[in-house]
Amino acid sequence: MAVGTGAYDGGYAFEGELLIIDLRSGRPTSVIQGAREVLHVEWEGARALRAVVAPPDDYDLDGAHTHGFAAVVERSDWGNVAPGSVRQEELSGRWVDFERPTTEETAGQGVESLAALAGESWWEPRRQVWDVQELRDGRVLACSDGVLAEAWLPDGRLEWCVPDEEGGRQLVVRAGQRDAWVNVERRRVRWVGRERVTEPPLVARVSLEDGKVLDSLRLGTPVTLTTRNDGWLALRSTDWERRHPQPATLIRPAGEAAGVQVPLGGFDLFNHSFPIRRSRQLLFLQGNEREPSRDKWVAAVDPVGPGGEPSVRRLFPLDWDAGRAGHLFGGPGIEVGTAENRDLVHAGTVHDGAGPLPGNAFVVRRSLGDGAARWVFTTDFPATALDGDDVTVYVAFNSGELVAMRTSDGAVQWRQRLEVDGRPVVPLSLTLTRPGRLLIGTVDGRILDCSVADSAGQ
Repeated sequence: MAVGTGAYDGGYAFEGELLIIDLRSGRPTSVIQGAREVLHVEWEGARALRAVVAPPDDYDLDGAHTHGFAAVVERSDWGNVAPGSVRQEELSGRWVDFERPTTEETAGQGVESLAALAGESWWEPRRQVWDVQELRDGRVLACSDGVLAEAWLPDGRLEWCVPDEEGGRQLVVRAGQRDAWVNVERRRVRWVGRERVTEPPLVARVSLEDGKVLDSLRLGTPVTLTTRNDGWLALRSTDWERRHPQPATLIRPAGEAAGVQVPLGGFDLFNHSFPIRRSRQLLFLQGNEREPSRDKWVAAVDPVGPGGEPSVRRLFPLDWDAGRAGHLFGGPGIEVGTAENRDLVHAGTVHDGAGPLPGNAFVVRRSLGDGAARWVFTTDFPATALDGDDVTVYVAFNSGELVAMRTSDGAVQWRQRLEVDGRPVVPLSLTLTRPGRLLIGTVDGRILDCSVADSAGQ
């Protein structure tokens, strides 16, 4: 089987591979020397493979997004072709018009073919579950790719679903549990000629009774939501390209905008994520004014500061090790402890010029007073989600592993790879609904109701 892959990287290059897959063993071989987006591929007999490939990049090249190079590559035995043995010169064929199908169209064609083989007319895939929460009445609320929000009954039946082109990313259930805010980012890019086009992002308020959209905040930029236990909500712009970053907008517990904005400085696309649950403060990461990715501090926004005006307090540096090489990226976390002695348990990664290194992902418990680290757990893979209580902290990693740690000292209680019916799945979101019970949303669209009452974490 010949498989063409690839995409435009969003700023310069078209990257991808031509894979030859042995259908008996499943072994893939990437045969192009270097990266190249393969737009189309078809066999012309046992020896000849016809392909259309994108140019290496779009630098000073008209039609780079609407054309490709058509070439025929021949080998005597494609089953034994060596990795990287197809030279770039073999792909410099005729310059032809090529209308690129959208990702949805390409995936849809593949799904339609597979459904036909199974005797079905269509099959609708589920995708990443970005957030999942349990309501007081036992229903489960979730948002995922292609779903703004959905509610599931305690017996596992779908009660209602609000479809969306891209889907929700964060959920905030309001006091009274009659409605919830849903953060709906708009990052999908469509190309109109050489112009990038995206839909405007929004934050929608949906009824938890039937999913009806009650209200929406039309935003000029994508945002991330931060909440406080008393219901205050803050919307921070994640538009890292703006020279003059937008201030954060505060929303009162009753739901109306407070009419004030708080400057937090620039947002760094890759390392300012800091979703903190069960917090008594609106917590953010705040970086250097000129270079937001550097000199990051944990900062708290007080909606009613001195004199009645909102204020920003820098609490402590994100990095507790002043002599460390590289710099820290943020991650998910929770607040724990007593009213008099609050701590922050959060995840993150350490990066340097070589990128993430083995052992440079971490979970740490820190004093909210001075930022001192009480314990540190290190691993090789970044955390995707974190929740817990004063007894146990549960952390999901992008390796597919789930780890339970004792909140007091970080000791690992158990750890295991997450599997469903013997097949590995990757946890993307996680909520502790009550002691010994987790809801987990996965990359492949599942919502798992998990008991973690025993020491094995089954």
